[in-house]
Amino acid sequence: MELPFLESILKDLSLPAWQYYEEVGSTNDVALTWLKSGAPDGAVVIAGHQTRGRGRLGRTWITVPEAGLAFTLIVRPDEGAPLPPERLTALGALAVAQAFEAGFGLNAQIKWPNDVLISGRKVCGILVELAWTDNYLQGAVLGIGINVGRAAVPPASHLNYPAISMEEVLGHPVSRWEVLHQVLRAYLAWRPHLVAPEFIAAWESRLAFRGEWVRAEDGLNPPLIGRVEGLSPAGHLHLRLKDGRDHWLTAGEIRPIKPLFAESSGGEDA
Repeated sequence: MELPFLESILKDLSLPAWQYYEEVGSTNDVALTWLKSGAPDGAVVIAGHQTRGRGRLGRTWITVPEAGLAFTLIVRPDEGAPLPPERLTALGALAVAQAFEAGFGLNAQIKWPNDVLISGRKVCGILVELAWTDNYLQGAVLGIGINVGRAAVPPASHLNYPAISMEEVLGHPVSRWEVLHQVLRAYLAWRPHLVAPEFIAAWESRLAFRGEWVRAEDGLNPPLIGRVEGLSPAGHLHLRLKDGRDHWLTAGEIRPIKPLFAESSGGEDA
C-alpha cells in the first residue's frame, strides 16, 4: 500500500537498493540476511510495522503501526578503508539529529552512545549489529527506530528512560516517510566522512549532558560518577571523575543525576 508513495519520496536519494515490508519481525534480521547474500553498501530495509524490534542489551523496541518508524541501513567496508564499528552507532544518531534540525527545526542531542534526545527525553534508538566471516568484517546493519507519532511512546511503566515523540514536541502530526527521507539524506551526506575528524566534531557538538554529572555503568565494573567532558578521537566518552581523574568510557550507558558537587552544572533524575 505504501510502495508507490515510498518510490516517489525516495527517488531523489539515489539509494542503491531498498526493500519495504508492510509487516516484519525485525528490520535488522532481514538486513543481516540481505547483507550476507550480497546487498550493497547503503541498501535499506523499511518496515510499515515491526513486531519483534530490539534494542541494546536484549531490550525490546516497540514499533507502533502508523506512529513508529523502523528501518535498517546496510553498511559495508569501503575498499581499502576501515569500517570502525565504534562510529557506526554515532553515524545513525548524527544523521537523525541533523535531520531533526534541518527538516523540522528540532534541537536534538545525542545521548552517548546510541540514543537521540529532544528536551532530555528519548525520541530515537540505534542498534548496530556486525556480520563476520571468520576474522573478516563483512559489514554491519544499522537499525534506527524513531518515535514519530504520540502513540509510538509506550506507557511509562514500559520505559527504562523517559521518552517523547516528534509529534508531541512539534504539536502537530508528522509524516514518518518525510522523517525517513530527511534521515536518509543526512546519512548519505555523512557516510563518506565516517573516519574524518569533522565527524567526531559534529558528534561532539550534539553530545547530551556535556558539562553535567552522570552515572555511568558498563555492566562489568562498579558504576562511576563523572562529568561529561566530550569525546576522544575514537569516540569514547570522556568523563572527569569527582577526584579529578580522567576516565574514558568505551561501552556502557549513562544517566544524568542531580548536582553532587558545587561545580556541577546539574542534571535531572532519569
